[in-house]
Amino acid sequence: MRPGTRRAAAAVTLAALAALTTACGHDDAATPSSTPSGYADMKQKVDAAESAAAAADRDATSDADR
Repeated sequence: MRPGTRRAAAAVTLAALAALTTACGHDDAATPSSTPSGYADMKQKVDAAESAAAAADRDATSDADR
C-alpha cells in the first residue's frame, strides 16, 4: 500500500469510528432518570383510569341501590 493510500484509509477509518461513536455514544434510553416525552400526561391518564375503575368496582359492590 502506498503512503498516500494508507493515510487516506486511516482517515476514512477514523471518520467512520468518530461517526459511530457520536451516533451510538449517548443513548438516552440507557439512563434510568430519563423519561419519554409525554410520560407525565400518560401517567395522569392512567391514574384517572385506575381511579374510575376503582370507583366502578365500589359502585358495583355497594348495597346502595339494592
